[in-house]
Amino acid sequence: MKCILNTGRTVPQGIAVEHKGSDTYRAVASACFLNPVDMMILGIENGARVGITSPTGHVVLSARSAEGVTRGEIFVTIGPYANHIISSETHGTGMPDFKSQSVDVEPTEEPIRSVGELMEEIGGLRYDRQ
Repeated sequence: MKCILNTGRTVPQGIAVEHKGSDTYRAVASACFLNPVDMMILGIENGARVGITSPTGHVVLSARSAEGVTRGEIFVTIGPYANHIISSETHGTGMPDFKSQSVDVEPTEEPIRSVGELMEEIGGLRYDRQ
């Protein structure tokens, strides 16, 4: 299913951001929010995993139903998971396009990777080790 990706902050993500290696942060940062009708069309329930693919990358997240999300849109919390599918292109502004990117969303059985695994995949250092 084609969707428009929007990203932003959430209160739970803001609370957990100081502990990026924690299970709590992983749970809130790896969630995405879809309209309940879109979830029905995809044939998924709350907590089901979805693969999100953009021209930049692919990530697996846990889907959550959200009445406030418009049909055809998907909301992802800003953080390492969203960064995996957002282009680094800034159009000269120094700020990437955190809103209105086209992505493909589909149910998957793939696992949700840890923040450390995501960081290593792009050549960074993992920060989830104690």
